[in-house]
Amino acid sequence: MRIFLVFALLCQCALLHAQGIISGTVTDQSSGKPIEGVNIVIQPALNQGTQSGTDGKYSIKINHGQNITLKATYLGYKVFSKNLTVKGNITLDIALEETGLFVKPVEISSTRASKNAPFTKSELSAEDIQKQNLGQDLPLLLNQLPGVVTNSDAGNGVGYTGLRVRGSDITRINVTVNGIPINDAESQGTFFVNMPDFASSLNSIQLQRGVGTSTNGAGAFGATLNLSTNTYNEKAYASFDNSYGSYDTWKHTIKAGTGLINKHFTFDARLSKLSSNGYVDRASSDLKSYYTSAAYISKNTAIRLNIFSGKEKTYQAWNGISKEQLENDRTYNSSGTEKPGKPYDNETDNYQQDHYQLFYNQVISPALDFNIALHLARGKGYYENYKAGEAYGDYGLTPPIIGSDTIRNTDLVRQLWLDNYFYGTVFSLNGHHSKLNWTWGGGYNRYDGKHYGRIPWAEYPVDINYEWYHLKAFKSDVNTYLKGEYTLLDQLQVFADIQYRHVKYNIDGFRKNPGLIQHNLYNFVNPKVGARYTINKQQQLYASFAVGNKEPNRDDFEAGIEQTPKSERLENIEVGYVYRHQDVVLQGNLYYMNYHNQLVLTGSINDVGAYTRTNIPDSYRAGIELQAATNITDFMTLSANGAFSKNKIKSFTAFIDDDYYSGVPKEVNLKNTDISFSPAVVAGYTLSVKPVKNLVIEWLGKYVSKQYLDNTSTEDATLPSYFVSDARINYLVPQKLFKELGLQLMLNNIFNRKYVANGYTYTYFASNQVAAENGYYPMATFNVLAGVHISF
Repeated sequence: MRIFLVFALLCQCALLHAQGIISGTVTDQSSGKPIEGVNIVIQPALNQGTQSGTDGKYSIKINHGQNITLKATYLGYKVFSKNLTVKGNITLDIALEETGLFVKPVEISSTRASKNAPFTKSELSAEDIQKQNLGQDLPLLLNQLPGVVTNSDAGNGVGYTGLRVRGSDITRINVTVNGIPINDAESQGTFFVNMPDFASSLNSIQLQRGVGTSTNGAGAFGATLNLSTNTYNEKAYASFDNSYGSYDTWKHTIKAGTGLINKHFTFDARLSKLSSNGYVDRASSDLKSYYTSAAYISKNTAIRLNIFSGKEKTYQAWNGISKEQLENDRTYNSSGTEKPGKPYDNETDNYQQDHYQLFYNQVISPALDFNIALHLARGKGYYENYKAGEAYGDYGLTPPIIGSDTIRNTDLVRQLWLDNYFYGTVFSLNGHHSKLNWTWGGGYNRYDGKHYGRIPWAEYPVDINYEWYHLKAFKSDVNTYLKGEYTLLDQLQVFADIQYRHVKYNIDGFRKNPGLIQHNLYNFVNPKVGARYTINKQQQLYASFAVGNKEPNRDDFEAGIEQTPKSERLENIEVGYVYRHQDVVLQGNLYYMNYHNQLVLTGSINDVGAYTRTNIPDSYRAGIELQAATNITDFMTLSANGAFSKNKIKSFTAFIDDDYYSGVPKEVNLKNTDISFSPAVVAGYTLSVKPVKNLVIEWLGKYVSKQYLDNTSTEDATLPSYFVSDARINYLVPQKLFKELGLQLMLNNIFNRKYVANGYTYTYFASNQVAAENGYYPMATFNVLAGVHISF
């Protein structure tokens, strides 16, 4: 690495005299006002671009003697393009012409944090996504963002994957697609495996850390993830993406769009297929998906229909392995091994989810517009297990009598089914004035779900597809909010938001406790306030205070009638500083997240003998997040981030078994323990180098400190810290046959680290000392993905 850096610095000295600067101001053609946030890129080149500042000014370095095309793009304006030969410093002012079409995605602006909103956020563009999208699931694409930790059941990022932000898992992250809530209504998680290759349809991603501006869907208790697909393509296009890599991992994607037809209509489509054998034994994935979008756009009206679907079949790899197996057989998979002989070949998870989104956007006047959207998500599927020696009575069956013998146990195959509809509407009315921008919005969402179990096969026959339970669940969510940004002074903007949310959740029994009925109502008020102060063109300060409330999920209610869980409350303070310069971007923020009645695992057992979460009175997360990016030379950039936090439970009562076999819990009062899966340090960096034209080499590093597997701070129940290095290579092949021909190579875990990013634990007393029996989910050692991108 040192030799590489010395070589880069020598190259810099040789090229310093050859640098030129292209600079200017971007304005609106009709009004002459400067436009902030215009994307300006140099072609052909990779990772070479900038954005206009608050005064519309931009500046970008380029080597002398290059023949380039400078492009400026901004939503709602026609693309500006100009061919240039760089022979010195160039001043180029850009006047952008409006398209005359309503292409602004109102549903996004009403739910996302704006550029000046006082919340902590990170964004990825379509280009950021494409350069690393070779088949791994969407959480893995977010791995280099501050405070983010990812994991994968199969070990290589294909199939079931997990995401934590500031230690909060996906059940506490509010996820929306074009402003439509995506979180499962009951578990409150988001299963990206049900949306294979959805990243290929994304125009942008915004990840807000903390409560953020969440308005639709499940309460944000760690982050808000906004995904946007409603992009506008003026010209026809087509592209093919194919990749192959370790563990027989394949990805095939076809995308096409018509561009603007008859000045009003557009059609876009994507078809994807992914498959992998997985790093873990038999952790295979067979994933298929499609995305279609049709839109009508005029000057004041936009109507868009999105239909997308994902179908997944994955071999189960969610059991984890023991410490001994981790050391001696880290790819072992116990799924299917209850079957005598070879493991059962269909120990799989099977699910299909279809989404329908209809948007209507309307400009009422230059200062007022609104949108309304209807949505439906249809999900159905099951996971299948081979179970040995199951008791007939546990399935409501009468034991058969063969001869004089009563057969009380049998081997069988069972399927646990989920069949549901999630549908509703969201809306927003948006006002735009010289000093005030405001939004009034809300939504109604309803979930109708069925849980049932079938037995397709048994050693001793039962009725075909016999069902031993069939339970229903219903949930409705009504919310409304009012928020606004007001320019109090030229340098000071203030923000305020108030949301009311009413939730009704009925559960008509559980598989192991069908008589346990839960009917619950919740009324939440979630206020948010903040301010952003602009010190000068380069520096800004912001601060915010936000409240989030969250209802328990389905598993929490299985605790029993006497243990019905309470809702959780979070108070979140964010204070940040941003410095932006042509060659340097610095950002730092402090946060404090204070929880009341947070639901955590304590070791207590519910009415059916399962471990469940229990409310604890007081806990908190406090930390500092730092980010920096700099142009070291005209061909080398470095970005880095670090999140340093303290995540504590002030006091709670844990229930720890007296010994491994007794199952008799002993109460232990604990104070100031660490919250599980909350590393004190998460850091990462990306070094990007362009040694020759059209070639970009990126070196990535990720460090995650020790994590506790439960909330007792037991040293035996931990995941060790790890540091992983990856590399990405992107090359645009000079040729005239295609619009673009790109080659991609990803080298993951280059130094072959044997690390673990997720696990679980069972703690117990042994010789009056707390001991732990852990389960681990190992990540893949060195592996490779290579891809080809062709666009027309």
